[in-house]
Amino acid sequence: MEVLMPIGIAMTAGLLLSRLVKKLKLPAVTGYLIAGVLVGPYCLGLLGNLIGLDWLGFVPSSIENYGVLCDVALGFIAFAIGDEFRISQLKKIGKQATVIGIFQAIVATIVVDAALIGIHFLMPDKLPLEAAIILGAVATATAPAATLMVVRQYKAKGKLTDILLPVVAIDDAVGLVVFAISFGVAKSFLSADGISIVSVLVEPILEVVCSLLLGLVLGVLFSLAEKYFKSNSKRLILSITFVIMAVALSMLKFSVFGVHIGFSSLLVCMMLGTVFCNMCDFSEEIMGKTDRWTAPLFLLFFVISGAELEFDVFKEPIIIVVGIVYILTRALGKYFGAGWSARFMKCEPNIVKYLGITLFPQAGVALGMSAIVASDAAFAGTEIGSIVRNITLFAVLVYELVGPMLTKIALTKSGDITPRTVINLGEEDDE
Repeated sequence: MEVLMPIGIAMTAGLLLSRLVKKLKLPAVTGYLIAGVLVGPYCLGLLGNLIGLDWLGFVPSSIENYGVLCDVALGFIAFAIGDEFRISQLKKIGKQATVIGIFQAIVATIVVDAALIGIHFLMPDKLPLEAAIILGAVATATAPAATLMVVRQYKAKGKLTDILLPVVAIDDAVGLVVFAISFGVAKSFLSADGISIVSVLVEPILEVVCSLLLGLVLGVLFSLAEKYFKSNSKRLILSITFVIMAVALSMLKFSVFGVHIGFSSLLVCMMLGTVFCNMCDFSEEIMGKTDRWTAPLFLLFFVISGAELEFDVFKEPIIIVVGIVYILTRALGKYFGAGWSARFMKCEPNIVKYLGITLFPQAGVALGMSAIVASDAAFAGTEIGSIVRNITLFAVLVYELVGPMLTKIALTKSGDITPRTVINLGEEDDE
């Protein structure tokens, strides 16, 4: 009961809040996040703890039990984004998406690093240089889940949407490399041995390459296996099986000659979806059925994400100040980085104007980066891990509540979301 009841309450709250935010013309994902806050440790979870009913909501210890659900949900989100890398589509926008994805991520890092390093020199006792450097790397990450949910809810379709999802996927790959490099540099400041080329350059590149290779192998096996099953139900089961296996294999970590090798589940599952969609003739039908199966999983993922948001960060004034600077500078970096690179690649005016706004949401990947910092032994006994974690949590709280709404506005202004698509979605899915 302690495990299943919070799930039932969470899904009920998500459904009810999605109806409420629809009245306010806000994306459903915003309602799911608010529902998570309401059933989380600061509302229902706190009440349940006080009266001895721990199953009434989520408490910090129980949220950890659902981590595997969030990992699987992110796997399916990345798998769905892989559908955007069809060769026919990449021939049209592949070069543009690659340049924009890399450039906007690097610009965001440079802008955030410049601002936070400036704060460090003004207040060295409040913001360590290592934390400033790491936060600049965390700024690269964009939340593919929130973006994908808004696109699906409003059936967004157009040139901005076509380039948006590939850019988000590329952004995460770039973010992993930038984070690993910045993390290695920050750790070297605390190490007597100095900067390790292996940890700064070799390991992050290996993580990206190994993740793509693993996804490639699984994608080929998946495409070959699908041909031996004719019924839609069996093919759906096989799709779910391969995504779950991809997430599981992504958790493997090992060392070869002192080099640590790991995998990114986002990149593995994205590559799985990309290979499958380009090799399998009936991939569109399978992807459509998978999307319907994952709807409740995504709802639960966002509600749990909302429950994980920690409001304790508001107790420290310096966290609020640095957090506001981080939020504003990252938004500026994303907006102008995407705009400049889109103009350089001769994209449509609407892409130049609105693409950057759609890249504001930030959640799972950024939280994962901050968790790595907080748990790293190199920072034990220092406040660096806590500062990075709290500022990231503060930023995610703001970005996840405001980001989906801004994404919807940008897609609407660009013409990718029209009143008719919203009406049709309401009739079909009863949002």
